[in-house]
Amino acid sequence: MNTWRAQFQVDPLPLLREAQYREIRYFTGRDLHGMEIFPLQTLWEMPEVRRLLRCQQPDGSWKYPGANHKSPTSEDYSQIETFRNLGILVEKYGLTREHDSIRKAAEYFFSKQTVEGDIRGIYGSQYTPNYTGAILELLIKAGYTREEPIRRGLGWLLEMRQDDGGWSVPLRTHKGSLYTDLVDKPPVEPLRSKPSSHLATGCVLRAFAAHPDYHKHPAVQNAGSWLASRLLKTDNYPDRRGIEYWTRFSFPFWFTDLISALDSLSCLGFPPDQPDIRRGLDWFINHQLPDGTWQLKLLRDKDITLPLWMQLNICRVFHRFYRD
Repeated sequence: MNTWRAQFQVDPLPLLREAQYREIRYFTGRDLHGMEIFPLQTLWEMPEVRRLLRCQQPDGSWKYPGANHKSPTSEDYSQIETFRNLGILVEKYGLTREHDSIRKAAEYFFSKQTVEGDIRGIYGSQYTPNYTGAILELLIKAGYTREEPIRRGLGWLLEMRQDDGGWSVPLRTHKGSLYTDLVDKPPVEPLRSKPSSHLATGCVLRAFAAHPDYHKHPAVQNAGSWLASRLLKTDNYPDRRGIEYWTRFSFPFWFTDLISALDSLSCLGFPPDQPDIRRGLDWFINHQLPDGTWQLKLLRDKDITLPLWMQLNICRVFHRFYRD
């Protein structure tokens, strides 16, 4: 048995290879066997893709659910919905910039980029390094790696680091600052001396982990070490502070959880025997069920394919850490 599969008591691969869902079988073959069992573009014609594309707006965005939804502030809910649907198209069906819908979504997000380089609006006027990083991750995975907006966005993120090497949501570094009071005010600069947030750092690192040129960047490696040191620990800020949030999972990735963090660290070349990373990997080894699956706390659990996606992501992580 291959080295990565030997880490488990039960081989988790057969269930993925035999899955009834074409998208699961495709990415299992590509990412765990290094082979395409059928052309990627066949996934682009699946009913779920067509349904999402019918709802895309002419400007490349998707409307937030609820025709009468109006925010009393400048929070841009269309950005949230566009981020969500872009994630589905890129992560679950492999759409790239070759598809017109992805090009339109990219132009929509580039139109939301400020002169400074961040993508702003989800938190109103406030900085959102976590969402900037998460959006850039999807665009990079869709094939946008050399474009000037990508370069500016990654450069802005590098400039927004805390002194300890990670990232925070800047307004959270100001004690007593209320988001509701600041959402329409000029953006609050981070207090760099305050500790980083693993919620924000994990989201930001996903962009750098996806980009082919940033894996060995000293600042990125330093941030990865910081994130590894925080696995399965409480966050420094109120948002999703508790340890339990590490093991509440979603895919496409949204917040920082144990799978998304290990996914980035595996892409950045960290070794599996590093003690903090070993602790994270052991969590999955120890929680595997006798049938080779995992019973995880899943967010957005109406998606019946989500358990298989999580199983695939666990296998991807171990496959990268224990390359044969």
